[in-house]
Amino acid sequence: MRESPVFLALDYAVAFILALDIAARGLADASLKTWLRRPATWVDFFVLATLLFPLWLFNLAFLRVLRLWSLVHSEVFWDTVGRRYGETRWEDAGKALATLVTFIFVATGFVYTSFAGNHEGIEGYVDALYFTVTALTTTGFGDITLPGTWGKLLTIVIMISGITLFLRFAQALIRPDKVRFNCPTCGLMRHDLDAVHCKACGQLLNIPNDNP
Repeated sequence: MRESPVFLALDYAVAFILALDIAARGLADASLKTWLRRPATWVDFFVLATLLFPLWLFNLAFLRVLRLWSLVHSEVFWDTVGRRYGETRWEDAGKALATLVTFIFVATGFVYTSFAGNHEGIEGYVDALYFTVTALTTTGFGDITLPGTWGKLLTIVIMISGITLFLRFAQALIRPDKVRFNCPTCGLMRHDLDAVHCKACGQLLNIPNDNP
């Protein structure tokens, strides 16, 4: 679609919507300086730049998937769309899954833009995705390998980071449910559902309960 006029029309339409979203969140935030210091805000600015200048930043367009990470990690998302699952284990699992998926497609983008067409094993995007998943899971069939020092370093990053993110996602799914409540003494945020005292400092807790 890049060679078609429709490409720019769709690209700028998405850019317009994202710009409105960024502006609205910036105006609604209590502190503009604090909002500008957040990593998610700068991620959104970068994604917007790739949308506004698609012909110059086309090779970095795969980084637009970072918008998924910034969206799922925003408080607005869990106060609106994910309100039913906010402050639960599913919020943690959703954030961990979004991070894992984002990493997979960012790594695939790096592999594709760096080696597609220049390396015999990677002819298209699916080949790059296949390599990323096999490296991430440390399966390593060996049918596709990345050449040179850059290829080896990229493979190492994919393996180490991928395993870490996958384990974090699995941990978010299987660990026991916890309730989020800020202990007034030590600040511990996670407590057992039926906790009466803080396990860290022994402070008497008054955790709100929805049960009558």
